[in-house]
Amino acid sequence: MFDRFWFCLCFWRLVGVFGEMKYVKIGHSVTLNSGLSEMMDEDLIQWRSENRLIAEINVTAGRFSVYEDVHKGIFRDRLKLDDKTGSLTITNITTEHAGVYRLYTVETNTVIESFLLRVYDEISVKEGDSVTLNSDLTEIDYDRIQWEFENSLIAEINVTAGRFSVNDDALDGRFRDRLKLDDQTGSLIITNITTEHAGRYELVIDRMRKSFFLNAVNEEISVKKGDSVTLNSDRIEIMNGVLIEWRFGAELTLLAEISKRGDGFSVYKDVLDERFRDRLKLDNQTGSLTITNITTEHAGRYLHIRPKHLNLNQSLKAFRVSVYARLPVPVISSNSSQCSSSSSSSSEQNCSLVCSVVNVGHVTLSWYKGNSLLSSISVSDLSISLSLPLEVEYQDKNSYSCVLNNPISNQTQHLDITQLCHTSADSVHCCGSTEAVIRLVLSALVGVATVIFLVYDIRSRRAEQDQT
Repeated sequence: MFDRFWFCLCFWRLVGVFGEMKYVKIGHSVTLNSGLSEMMDEDLIQWRSENRLIAEINVTAGRFSVYEDVHKGIFRDRLKLDDKTGSLTITNITTEHAGVYRLYTVETNTVIESFLLRVYDEISVKEGDSVTLNSDLTEIDYDRIQWEFENSLIAEINVTAGRFSVNDDALDGRFRDRLKLDDQTGSLIITNITTEHAGRYELVIDRMRKSFFLNAVNEEISVKKGDSVTLNSDRIEIMNGVLIEWRFGAELTLLAEISKRGDGFSVYKDVLDERFRDRLKLDNQTGSLTITNITTEHAGRYLHIRPKHLNLNQSLKAFRVSVYARLPVPVISSNSSQCSSSSSSSSEQNCSLVCSVVNVGHVTLSWYKGNSLLSSISVSDLSISLSLPLEVEYQDKNSYSCVLNNPISNQTQHLDITQLCHTSADSVHCCGSTEAVIRLVLSALVGVATVIFLVYDIRSRRAEQDQT
């Protein structure tokens, strides 16, 4: 499978003979647009992958066909045709689907649209952490295995010579004391990751290659919905001749571009259904990117990269942005329908309360007694409502509070027992009245039973006398 695995994020602007380039992450879907708003009655078009027919539309015959058994069945249950425009969607992408796709008109055998599909996977690691690049081998059954970083040899296994070596001096020694080889599988372990280690790694076995793109996440940023966030480039000034890009999400969508060669600063507001329209600002000195009025649609991964020689991409900095809704204030209320007592003593009567909040998102709702956590409940649904019960004694003098929090903020509501719970006298009245009614009913029942018994006894005695 190695020779089919292509992962290097290369030739960002290669359009030429291959048409539009699309980047798709493994497991995601991609739609190859036909460029047609609507097909005509006489249209007969075909989609081909590496010159093999994978889909055909015959409008006259009303036939929409997909051919899933080509390429050893790699497209099985993955192809969908738009019956209006003829666009082709490929779902659950794997590395086997990388390559050139073309849309032809059958009558003239003319290319209407052409795409170069690049399938990639990535590994995101925080600075200071370690990562293992798996060879997918259960044992080393090849004579030579090599690991490269951006075309420089950094580790090698030579089975014949019995040599497992790492090149600590490669690339100005940036990998010194950081590389380890698994002597059973040949996998490569990189420790204490920094941004210098982000980039393209290749496992070379004979003529087969497996590629990885390591992304060192520098910052994880949490921001409130509606606020602004600035992704700092950590540069004082952009040097002349330097090209820098900001990209977003799994599809690595280009958001902004900086070129000091032409003194150009561009932001692309119309991408991704215009979710970034009027929200992007570039610092023309440092290249930092600011996103204003942020929403949950803007949550995700942002890459600050510098394309190098148009075939390698050096990741300068990576961010993961999480967006949280502003927290509502939790509401504490009493359950007035309950009036319970654990004994006949009114001082031991309890007050039932509930703390609730609606439309909360990713939060935790908790009850505290002073600084001590009593109970909590968490949820990760933006539309769900939360409720957390609590039972306290009427005479309890402790301080209680209900706290709603997420990773960036919290809302606290303090409990006033005197307002929400009945006083002891009220409790006695409430529960005492109930008890009095119960006793009265029981007494009445006993009285009625006694009368019935006496009447029955008198009648029985008179019947016996009459018989005598």
